[in-house]
Amino acid sequence: MSLQRFKQRALANPDVKAEYDLLEGEFAFIDQLLSMRAEAGLTQAQVAEKMQTQKSNISRLERGNANPSWSTLLKYAHACGFELTIKPVKAQSHNH
Repeated sequence: MSLQRFKQRALANPDVKAEYDLLEGEFAFIDQLLSMRAEAGLTQAQVAEKMQTQKSNISRLERGNANPSWSTLLKYAHACGFELTIKPVKAQSHNH
């Protein structure tokens, strides 16, 4: 079975789909972090130096293994030459 077919089957389960939807936003945000750093042409070590923190903290942040404060996210963005804004989006209801 291909990964795509497995994913389709798994997402047909409403419980799996609901959990996937919850995590999708987090994955998209991590992609944004990686894109900012890539566009800035910086390594994790360089971002860490600009933020006056350890490279391991940047690695943890980019893997989604951290629960960063808004201040930390702003510092990361600024280190990469970006600004961050919050945009409220109405949540879609999930029918179980």
